[in-house]
Amino acid sequence: MGYQRTQSLARTVWALARLQHFAVARRQLLGVGMHPQAIKHRLAIGRLHPVHTGVYAVGRRELSRLGELMAAVLACGEGAVLSHRAAAELWGVCPRGGVEVTVPTGRTPRRPGIVVHRAALAAEHRTRRHAIPVTSPARTLVDISPYLPRDHLERAVNEADRLDLIDPERLRESLGGLGGTRGVAKLRTLLDRRTFTLTDSALERRFKPIARAAGLPEPLTQQRVNGFRVDFFWPDLGLVVETDGLRYHRTPAQQARAHVRDQTHLAAGLLALRFTHAQVTYERAYVEETLRKMAACLSDPA
Repeated sequence: MGYQRTQSLARTVWALARLQHFAVARRQLLGVGMHPQAIKHRLAIGRLHPVHTGVYAVGRRELSRLGELMAAVLACGEGAVLSHRAAAELWGVCPRGGVEVTVPTGRTPRRPGIVVHRAALAAEHRTRRHAIPVTSPARTLVDISPYLPRDHLERAVNEADRLDLIDPERLRESLGGLGGTRGVAKLRTLLDRRTFTLTDSALERRFKPIARAAGLPEPLTQQRVNGFRVDFFWPDLGLVVETDGLRYHRTPAQQARAHVRDQTHLAAGLLALRFTHAQVTYERAYVEETLRKMAACLSDPA
């Protein structure tokens, strides 16, 4: 092999390695023109380090976590994607766990340290994150659903919404194309509009644009007013708004405390409005119109 060709091949391999967090597959090296003897030589002199069968770390033995995840996908062959709890880790909705990969049906790779699942994934359920093939956020949440307690799954859905990966409404709609997939029924039950609630921070992000559209100025948030921490406060208008997320309305006692809060604000000369999670999420026009009318009344009490 001539010098120029050798240098060109080296640049190609390094570009591929950098893209893949310094993990490469033997089939990829052969695909760009590297001879089997050249691979063997690089293994002997420590330029390549075995990670899995047919997968190497380039340059040094240690891989970053992203490199470990990429190496696992490469080890499982063409069509493999990171999935389940490993995908949830990559998306940032669950803490670090084991390494799980989904391969096309009909294939049975066995790799130490990797849990292999088999499924025929539709194109919309396959994507990349940090260049690593991975299941989509929706498919990932479905896949982890059977393995998580309800509160942990609810937290993962809220985190996906907070990171703008997928909101609960789009997630609910996506379940229609996954009928029969394990985990769908549990996730659909969780997302029932009558029971599912976003965290307070997620509700806050959804409520603020509605308030702006109603013509209200930027509110103070999470302020103590009359001895209570309130979600939104407009001191110039004398208006308090609460959005009922996870902190309220789970028990009759919590409902009673909410009434006391509202009555205390009213006695202090403030108007207290309370909107439910469902109203903020699904009835934006109603919430916006109500805020607009109340702001008009408070701005011009005569």
